[in-house]
Amino acid sequence: MADLEMIIFDIIGHGGNARALAYEALEKARAGEYDECDKLMEECKNEMNLAHNTQTKLVQDEIRGEDIKISLLLIHAQDQLMTSMAEQTLIMQMIEMQKELNALKN
Repeated sequence: MADLEMIIFDIIGHGGNARALAYEALEKARAGEYDECDKLMEECKNEMNLAHNTQTKLVQDEIRGEDIKISLLLIHAQDQLMTSMAEQTLIMQMIEMQKELNALKN
């Protein structure tokens, strides 16, 4: 159980980090700081990959027949990851829109 909890917290942690980095990148884009924005989005993608890879391992374990105990905490981790992934996708589009808007202002 302790191992599963560590896996769950890994998904939650990396997914949360990715979300925070994406919003920080959006703020940098709004300020016209595109180099910093791009760096933050790259960090966001790395964090998201770590969370997704951990989730994938968990899914593969279940496919191999391991009994994965479904808990509220696991459901929360899945929800956090899914939400973070959706927000990352939307924020990437918002950053591009912000770049276009900033270009029109100048």
